[in-house]
Amino acid sequence: MFEKGLLAGKRILVTGGGSGLGAAMGRRFVELGAELIICGRRLELLEATAAQMRSEMGGKVSVARCDIRDGAAVDVMMDSVWSEAPVDVLVNNAAATFIAQTEHLSFRAADAILAPTLHGTMYCTLAAGKRWIEGKHKGVVLSILSTSTITGRAFTVPSAMAKTAVLAMTKSLAVEWGPKGVRTVAIAPGAFPTPGASGQLRPEGRDESWAHRNPLGRAGEHSELANLASFLISDQAGYINGEMVVQDGGSHLRSSGAEDLLQWTEAQWEKQREGRAKG
Repeated sequence: MFEKGLLAGKRILVTGGGSGLGAAMGRRFVELGAELIICGRRLELLEATAAQMRSEMGGKVSVARCDIRDGAAVDVMMDSVWSEAPVDVLVNNAAATFIAQTEHLSFRAADAILAPTLHGTMYCTLAAGKRWIEGKHKGVVLSILSTSTITGRAFTVPSAMAKTAVLAMTKSLAVEWGPKGVRTVAIAPGAFPTPGASGQLRPEGRDESWAHRNPLGRAGEHSELANLASFLISDQAGYINGEMVVQDGGSHLRSSGAEDLLQWTEAQWEKQREGRAKG
């Protein structure tokens, strides 16, 4: 649906780019001519994903091992990436979440979600923005959020808090950094199933008919999210700034996505806690 060279000449850094939606977006960016850098904590996974992309599509795909929860590590990564050339686009995709009764969350469990989802996103955004502004280089920040920024969401409260804070950052920086040549945009995806997310958010015992209750009667396809992301970071979307695009088939208009968990028994929650402890 796009011109082959839509993203030609752009260097794009995707956090959490080794698997799932991050890898799906990265693959599409490469198809459209971009140079891709995928970031994550697991070097073997990153290298395997990058090798597969290069083998299947050609193009330049490199990796950057980094724990974005560590601001100093983010700075080191950005220095390394910038040593070759400036990045043009940052995609804040890395995040963490799991379902839990909020009153049972320990401080450590809450921080395990807030650290990558909020702090890591902020660290990467600040590190990229500082370099863009100092170098007078135009840039785009795309953050992958959630419809919990609109509805709230029971049983994933730290994630809803973090994503909502990143939306506030997106809107605020659109005004502050827009005059300096930096756009900030966001996507709020609905259900785009991945093995990692499904394992954390849809354990055994949850309502299995959720996709059929979507107004469109299905979950999203990874290619749909990848195409939207490609448009938003392209020059063709150059007048979109500070906005979050919802891509969920209209699901948030019907439900926040957590109502079935209100019917769970204490025994089901205990089983869920035990599973997390073992994991």
